[in-house]
Amino acid sequence: MATASNGYAVTRNSAPDHEVVVIGAGPGGIAAGVKLKRAGVTDFVILERSSEVGGSWHENHYPGLEVDIPSIAYQYSFARNADWSRLFAPGAEVKRYHVEVAERFGLYPHLRFHTSVVSEEWDETDHHWNLHLAGGGVVTARFVISAVGAFISPKQDPGISGLDDYQGKLQRPSDWDEDYDFTGRRVAIIGTGASSVQITPSIAGRVGSLTVFQRTPVWCVPKPNPRIPRAVRLALRTPGVQAGVHGAALVAVDATLRLMSNAPMSVVRPTMRAVDSTAIRSYRGLLRLMVRDPVTRAALTPNYGPIAKRPTANTGYLLAFNRDNVELVTAPIERFTENGIRTTDHVHREFDMVVLATGYHVFSDPETYTPGMVVGRNGIDLGKFYTEHGLQAYQSVSLPSLPNRWTLVGPYSWSGSGWHAFVEMTADHAVRAISEARRRGATFVAIRHKIHDAYHERIYRHGEAMRYYLAELNAHVPTYYRNSQGDSTYIRPTGFFAARRAHRRFPFSDYEFDVLRPVGR
Repeated sequence: MATASNGYAVTRNSAPDHEVVVIGAGPGGIAAGVKLKRAGVTDFVILERSSEVGGSWHENHYPGLEVDIPSIAYQYSFARNADWSRLFAPGAEVKRYHVEVAERFGLYPHLRFHTSVVSEEWDETDHHWNLHLAGGGVVTARFVISAVGAFISPKQDPGISGLDDYQGKLQRPSDWDEDYDFTGRRVAIIGTGASSVQITPSIAGRVGSLTVFQRTPVWCVPKPNPRIPRAVRLALRTPGVQAGVHGAALVAVDATLRLMSNAPMSVVRPTMRAVDSTAIRSYRGLLRLMVRDPVTRAALTPNYGPIAKRPTANTGYLLAFNRDNVELVTAPIERFTENGIRTTDHVHREFDMVVLATGYHVFSDPETYTPGMVVGRNGIDLGKFYTEHGLQAYQSVSLPSLPNRWTLVGPYSWSGSGWHAFVEMTADHAVRAISEARRRGATFVAIRHKIHDAYHERIYRHGEAMRYYLAELNAHVPTYYRNSQGDSTYIRPTGFFAARRAHRRFPFSDYEFDVLRPVGR
């Protein structure tokens, strides 16, 4: 027996508990599970901190929740659904879809719920990962696929003084108490992101008063959401129809990203300035049609480009501010009080319920990776590495210092597609590398340093236009598309189709493979 740095006993040259451990049972974890089964890998477990599959679609069940892209683009290619009820499906329906996919592909025997991984530690001697669980205990794995998603965890602390002093009802989009009756209550919503845009119109007609505290106005365009007629659902059952419609949309997005990443900056800069200026003028026109009060209208007008922050779509959001019981407040919040909120203009408002729609810790920010969370070869700490060197990973999924480990949502990963198409291809990468290791009898797989460094240099160069847009042209607006280091590591600038080809066809020579040597040899 030997003792790891954290005090846990580890048996040398012992077989790991599982060949593969997948962390997270959201869209990425489900995709990884299906891909592993198709590759003939049966010894795997999916560790999920919650009580059901679906990730955010299980944890979030707040009023008005629905998918924000067309439903047919928000599904797996291997499990297309022709029976979505609406163009933009409601949250409960999206959750059911994930449950049904997990059931159909036999993932439940591999699932372990209420199991939260708090840290990962590489064992160089035995070529496996020690995954330390909340509450104690260790699970060991030869290979790890991290499928924790883009929105790692909700921000519990909104950064406002006095939160513990407030005695009213606190609601969070990720932990909504459906038993609390807010009918006729005085309600506040802090934040104007995607959750707030959906919650605001959904509760405005039931509450006594609704106050929306806005730091930054959000781009929000109307989103008609008709029911999908039976005839259309029948047509969607025709093989190739859904794939064709989705593919056409991907072509448009892919062309935009490739054009932006390859155009000379002498063209990019004036073009981006002109597009933003035109878009802002057009949005002012939309606001004149939808919001009656000129003061509120002015406060709702963004002074930044339409993709500098995550744009939203909801027909009812802007219209809600025409209601007599809805108020928009732009004065900064000074603090919570026992029964309400005080703003910096010395106005105090009392509330029965406050909704903290204040966002998430996201994968593209170095602060998300706390010291000790992931420790790889030679004691390299992922959090410290990202802080010192910036976020980076070969094809967004692997680092030389983290052997036998792939991240489905990593640096420079989102390529403009729906979430499922995106995590499918990163899962393809991980499973392809694992399958090759199994074919060779290898117990060690790591991306080569030279290959990783050349890739990062190339992807960083292609991201120049996006950095200009987010860190210069729109530097004044807070956004998770630009991290604390001023980099735009959220978006993969080279386009969807190039990314998919790279994940499915990367040369195995890019990786180093090795076999565990027994002790004493």
